[in-house]
Amino acid sequence: MSDDWTPRTRAVHGGIRRSQYGEVSEAIFLTQGFVYDSAEQAAQRFADLGEDEFIYARYGNPTVRMFEERLAALEGTEDCFATASGMAAVNAALMAMVKSGDHVVSSRALFGSCLYIVEEILPRFGVEVTLVDGTDLDQWRSAIRPDTVAVFMETVSNPALEVIDLEAVADLAHRAGATVVCDNVFATPVFSRAVELGADVIVYSATKHIDGQGRALGGAVLGRRDFIRKTLEPYLKHTGGAMSPFTAWVMLKGLETLDLRVRAQSETAARLAAALEGHKALSRVIYPGLESHPQHAVAAAQMGGFGTVLSLDVRGGQEAAFRVLNALRIVTISNNLGDAKSIVTHPATTTHQRLAEETRDALGIGPGLIRLSVGLEGAEDLLADLDTALGAA
Repeated sequence: MSDDWTPRTRAVHGGIRRSQYGEVSEAIFLTQGFVYDSAEQAAQRFADLGEDEFIYARYGNPTVRMFEERLAALEGTEDCFATASGMAAVNAALMAMVKSGDHVVSSRALFGSCLYIVEEILPRFGVEVTLVDGTDLDQWRSAIRPDTVAVFMETVSNPALEVIDLEAVADLAHRAGATVVCDNVFATPVFSRAVELGADVIVYSATKHIDGQGRALGGAVLGRRDFIRKTLEPYLKHTGGAMSPFTAWVMLKGLETLDLRVRAQSETAARLAAALEGHKALSRVIYPGLESHPQHAVAAAQMGGFGTVLSLDVRGGQEAAFRVLNALRIVTISNNLGDAKSIVTHPATTTHQRLAEETRDALGIGPGLIRLSVGLEGAEDLLADLDTALGAA
């Protein structure tokens, strides 16, 4: 692969391993094990695994390795390890590097399962966690200590779409010697500048935009080779969170069209946000591309695009929000995002329902909030559908 290829070309050709048959579409090596020519060769591989050698699918597989190398090339990192789901990636990225007595600082505005890991799982193993308002640099500055091992954030939070100044937080963390871990799902690999801005470890749920068509669960952790192979890989290969070869093939196919899909979806999301802002049924429209967004300038500098998701706060609370959801004809009610189909969800009763009401309120997840993941349908059709449904509020 050439170093001067554009991201779109890397997303099509990166990491290809062709068999002796010279196939065009990547091969699925649907095997859990590998055969050795001799006992000596088996012993050698277990002692010192070569760059393109495999011993067990939980440790690595040719199809999975193609996906890892392609995504790393797209993101601009040295290496990648593919996981069974996005949450497997988040869990491994944090758990692989911490031990009892360590200190982690995390933004408070997180997806419900991410918040569970930092609030429940890490403390259970003796890791001290400090939660901060991710948009307040003074809180990061006060919370990060000389013994802070890692900081964790969603670069764009789910579902209130707060945008964290990654470069500024990374600078504070690195001064203390801490590792910067960011969940970059909403920024997507298309708009990501995470490496350039100081992220050390980047996590994706490949279930979202990378697959982008609602077919498979998957995740990925990206970073420097030393971290991926010496810290993360031992944890993952012994705890079993590896991606399956078939899923990796699905994700490879997703990467081929990722740039086209995400840019089209983001363009439509921006059109919908601009058209709906000020709608009488809504108290606010949340989208980083709107100048009314509190972190609009940060998003513009940090992402180069504003993403495929917007959130709508419906006047009248949960009852009115439910009327809107139930009146939609094109947009589907589900709890995924980044799909080719437009998807809407009510976070307070689904993805963030386990949180206490006061916590949801603090995160801006009120009873009227709707998260809309914009798909590939025509913008005019989606706007008409939303306008009709909002009339039901």
